[in-house]
Amino acid sequence: MDYEVGDIVKLKKQHPCGSKEWRILRVGADFRLECMGCSHQIMIPRKQVEKNTRGLRRGRVCERANERILRPKQSLNSTAINIRK
Repeated sequence: MDYEVGDIVKLKKQHPCGSKEWRILRVGADFRLECMGCSHQIMIPRKQVEKNTRGLRRGRVCERANERILRPKQSLNSTAINIRK
């Protein structure tokens, strides 16, 4: 199976919070997974994830470092008024 960051995996055993779904945050020899129920994060070996996976859903990649907050442009008049005060 091909795992990518942002995918949702359904594992064999449930987390103590009751959720069986985990979001993949890091892929390599070890995986970093985030519980979809309580947001708890764990590091787990790739072999264990591959063995216990019961389902895979393609997810959306969320890279917080690349997200920017876009602010509406201010008009020149409102900027000029703020400078005068």
